[in-house]
Amino acid sequence: MRIALGKRGAQWIAAGIAISTLGFLSQSMLTAPRVYYAMARDGLFFQSVGRLSRRSRAPVVAIGLQGMAATIIACSGTYGEILNFEVTVDFIFFGMTAASLFILRWRQIGADAAIYRVPGHPFTTILFVLSCAGIVGSAIVASPANSAIALCILLVGLPVYYYWSRFRRTYS
Repeated sequence: MRIALGKRGAQWIAAGIAISTLGFLSQSMLTAPRVYYAMARDGLFFQSVGRLSRRSRAPVVAIGLQGMAATIIACSGTYGEILNFEVTVDFIFFGMTAASLFILRWRQIGADAAIYRVPGHPFTTILFVLSCAGIVGSAIVASPANSAIALCILLVGLPVYYYWSRFRRTYS
């Protein structure tokens, strides 16, 4: 960037990256603990993670768990490596979320209660899903080892999910 935009341009780009990263981290710190909380309330995670603080009504155990995970991730590699982990996994789920719109419409799920308005659907949805696949493919090509680690961590979640869902059915 320094060659293309000069020293001042590179500083502006770095500031933009820092602000974007801070925004993503604050979003993650707000939403991820609620996912852990919901999983615990549904019997798919440790019950203690689903408890709310009596004073603040916040899922403090889940927030602490997310804080520990974030600390481990922050200490695990460089910014680029961590970004590759996130991009590899996040864009798989972004693409799957968009692709689910096709299933919801095909099965007419929620047709009585809501209409899923998407400008340009199905073309924009297909473009988004393909873009997500391209971004994931690009991340894998750019850093196959980091992407493999991220995908393995993601795949470890499947047997964990099946264990918890079976455990819940057996002992509920």
